[in-house]
Amino acid sequence: MVQIIAAPSPNFDERRAPPDMLVLHYTGMPSGEAALARLRDAEAQVSAHYLIEEDGRIFGLVPEERRAWHAGRGVWQGQDDCNAASIGIEIVNPGHEFGYRAFPEAQIASVIALIGDIRERWTVPDSRIIGHSDLAPERKDDPGELFPWKRLAEAGHGLWFEPAVERIKALGGLLQKGDDGIGVVVLRAGLHRLGYGIKPGGDYDAETEGAVRAFQRHWRQSRVDGVADGETRARLVGLLQLASAESVTGVLD
Repeated sequence: MVQIIAAPSPNFDERRAPPDMLVLHYTGMPSGEAALARLRDAEAQVSAHYLIEEDGRIFGLVPEERRAWHAGRGVWQGQDDCNAASIGIEIVNPGHEFGYRAFPEAQIASVIALIGDIRERWTVPDSRIIGHSDLAPERKDDPGELFPWKRLAEAGHGLWFEPAVERIKALGGLLQKGDDGIGVVVLRAGLHRLGYGIKPGGDYDAETEGAVRAFQRHWRQSRVDGVADGETRARLVGLLQLASAESVTGVLD
């Protein structure tokens, strides 16, 4: 059983449909206490369903059946009201502004346990377990490149793919801001298909660079620069294959 500490927030409204997405955040504040207070402040008009402290304690703020106010403006897989579709989990970490650091073991164990518990109640595909930066690349960095997405996937939650060296070499050199051509078209189409709000077609512009950087924060964490090298693109191809297989399995089930 996952132990939840009740800490109700007044900041929520009604859902129109059951949630089918999980959005992970870091709090980005100097302390967990400050973050919890803000998420419960009616004047702040922000909230999440859960907050997980560094020592592993889990606070329940908004019932899962209600729409919390955590995602803001953004898009994932065509969904442009991500609050309406998602359950939001705030993970205590100072973030890039206040001293970004690794997430403690006790905290990650609680994240994994909570997600497993949530998925027993709601149908949430692996391709819809994302970070805040995935749905809003132009304005958010969380939970960031130190969050152990691979560990989460190994526990059965979310997508992860590591390409073979041969595949990386086959995809060749870099694509970066200012480039155009078929490689950029394919890259943008792939990012769109995975879930990013970027539209297919076009050049390697600032929007493309932002989406690639967000992708790297999640799936290519050793390189977060907005430049699509061979490994970044190989990981994208592999993830698209996993997401496609998941979609087919869901239909068959």
